[in-house]
Amino acid sequence: MCIDPDLVWDGLMTTTGKHTLGLVKLSVVLTAVALAGTVAMAQTLPASKVPASVTTKAIPQKSPAADYVGNDRCRRCHKSEFTEFGKTVHASLPQHKDSVVGCEMCHGAGKAHADGQEASHGDEAKSAAANKLIFAFKGNSKVNSERCLVCHQSSKQQSQFDHSSHAQQGVACLDCHSIHLVEASDNPKGEAIQSAQAKFFSVPALPEENRWLHSSLLKKNQPELCYQCHANVKAAFALPTHHRVPEGAMKCTDCHSPHGTSNQHELQQLASETCTQCHAEKRGPFVFEHAASRVEGCTACHTPHGSTSKMLLARREERTLCIQCHVGKPTTTALMPHNIQSFQANGACTRCHSVIHGSNSDRNFLN
Repeated sequence: MCIDPDLVWDGLMTTTGKHTLGLVKLSVVLTAVALAGTVAMAQTLPASKVPASVTTKAIPQKSPAADYVGNDRCRRCHKSEFTEFGKTVHASLPQHKDSVVGCEMCHGAGKAHADGQEASHGDEAKSAAANKLIFAFKGNSKVNSERCLVCHQSSKQQSQFDHSSHAQQGVACLDCHSIHLVEASDNPKGEAIQSAQAKFFSVPALPEENRWLHSSLLKKNQPELCYQCHANVKAAFALPTHHRVPEGAMKCTDCHSPHGTSNQHELQQLASETCTQCHAEKRGPFVFEHAASRVEGCTACHTPHGSTSKMLLARREERTLCIQCHVGKPTTTALMPHNIQSFQANGACTRCHSVIHGSNSDRNFLN
């Protein structure tokens, strides 16, 4: 019996129809494998490993009990704030003896304020005077933040806020967080406008109220919230090569701690340890270390936010980056076996020194 080789696929005799179907299936499988490989190499961090800073510390009454009116009195005027506040963890804190919960936990005793507003009968001057009888977070950033830090010091994430660059620049907790996001109550199912990159990569968008409740009560989503001040970083993320923050694969807080750390640039961990959370293959330890990575860290060669160069390099051409350190007089080979007048000035250093992050076999990082 003669078998047509065109009808043989994967070692099996098939009919013409099955042969065509098999090729289509093979094409689909190969495409799926390619996409899976792309996703696997994405190095996307999961949700934050650091739990939210919560505490059950009782807030003692600082005024006589008669000066506290309770949440129902507040709701008469502040319905939207009361509704949104009731959905947060702040509203579910347990009450202890001689302690206060609810609105007055943050704003203080409200009887004088409530009585003053009711007695004003719409008079603007009297209403303004009544607003001064309660803590309304209208003070300076230090005073406002101190009210939040009464509780929020149960985590090391908040314990250094007083020494953070945000605090030094006059940024208060409520500049980023909202205890009752009134805007969400107007349109609970509404979604925030996404960036072009996020739209292109089809980043899922939660309704604004859900997003707020599940992202540490932030007023806006990252990175749009951070971009409001850090416009230079926003510009860097628009460069051709960048970490995929605009695409939604990463967040600013994956690397930085907005509440302050003792590390440079307020990184979550020391120097390169922040980077090697994702780039684990660069961590080492290696027998032969690249000295720059141990002294200055990854930023000795890379610009993490964005670059016009490949691999986020700080210089467009790789060789010009290397000779910032590996430089000597044209007539000497003390620091380079090939001086700046020879190959190094005309080629890519990693063509030979391919394991530049560290090696266990060659001190010159040759592969």
